[in-house]
Amino acid sequence: MTSETIKNLTQSYIMGTYGRFPVAVDRGEGARLYDPEGREYIDFTSGIGVTALGYGNAPWAEAVAEQAKKLVHVSNLFYTEPPAKLAEILCKRTGESCVFFANGGGEANEGMIKLARKYSFDKYGQGRSTIITLKNSFHGRTITTLKATGQDVFHNFFFPFTEGFRYAAANDLEDLKAQAGGDVCAVMLELVQGEGGVLPLDKEYVKAVEALCAEKDWLLLADEVQTGVGRTGSLFAFQQYDILPDVVSFAKGIAGGLPMSGILANEKCRNVLGPGTHATTFGGNPVCAAAGLAVQEILSDEFLEEVRARGDYLRKGIEALDLPCFGKTRGMGLMIGIEVKEGWTNKDIAGRLIDNGLLVLTAGPGMRLLPPLVITKEEMDKGLAIMKKVLA
Repeated sequence: MTSETIKNLTQSYIMGTYGRFPVAVDRGEGARLYDPEGREYIDFTSGIGVTALGYGNAPWAEAVAEQAKKLVHVSNLFYTEPPAKLAEILCKRTGESCVFFANGGGEANEGMIKLARKYSFDKYGQGRSTIITLKNSFHGRTITTLKATGQDVFHNFFFPFTEGFRYAAANDLEDLKAQAGGDVCAVMLELVQGEGGVLPLDKEYVKAVEALCAEKDWLLLADEVQTGVGRTGSLFAFQQYDILPDVVSFAKGIAGGLPMSGILANEKCRNVLGPGTHATTFGGNPVCAAAGLAVQEILSDEFLEEVRARGDYLRKGIEALDLPCFGKTRGMGLMIGIEVKEGWTNKDIAGRLIDNGLLVLTAGPGMRLLPPLVITKEEMDKGLAIMKKVLA
């Protein structure tokens, strides 16, 4: 099919829930994508952080193909090897105790919210179910995770929303304490607010929240849907904050492009969700888990050091361009935000760059870059050259 045929077919038969850029993608290699006519794009998006290993990764593709030929799905009523092995690796690499596998980020955060409320119900009974989240946060598109999201713009249309959330300002411990009360069971954080603009939390603040949660017996919940699986230069961002959350959600890059997510829980939370309290039909699918094992094989400590170095190189490269529309950069690893100066809009900038062969994302009022973790210096340089040509 041609690009125009694909676009027309999509517009005719797929719900218009996305404001799509006018690009049809046919194939990829490394951090480069190509449309059906062969035009090349440098990808600074990796499918919104999903295709962590880039495109055409041979070990990943072979692992998926071999497992697909052997066993695709059998349900969680039986035991299978790939998710068991993947869970073991994740627990040993994080210090957490157990895993629940699901399918997408919103579902993972739903499971984390359910666990927190049941932990408190089991120990204290009813009336202790409120979760404090941060203003400017984003936690998903389900009815519950929309309400957990600390942005009023998302609290519309789908009434009635699930209640039981209050919002505190990021990096303001006193405001968080002001939201406290006898009805609170947990605090839920994005260590880097992704959709809100790629805004890392202060380490001292996060450590203070951890201490407050321990004092109050609130669960500390870390939403690592976007920051997890190597994106920030460590397997999980919480490892750079020197904390061990009670529950951690993950998704996006965990299976390198296949739909998979989950939650990690510590020892005190491992038995909260027993048989019949939580489930998902496709969670822990053997093919997705085999893909996840291939991702873990590549994300060694040495590789994660390279991710941090690549992120540093790209940020310095952007700032060195001294473009009139961009201010400072921020972020961790290959999760990079760029300030957009007054007089410019991030959507206009994104459109110009995409038209000229560089795929980028927006977040809040700024730009967001989530390149494949395997991106090369040559590919980064080519993306920087497009920025200079288009925006200088």
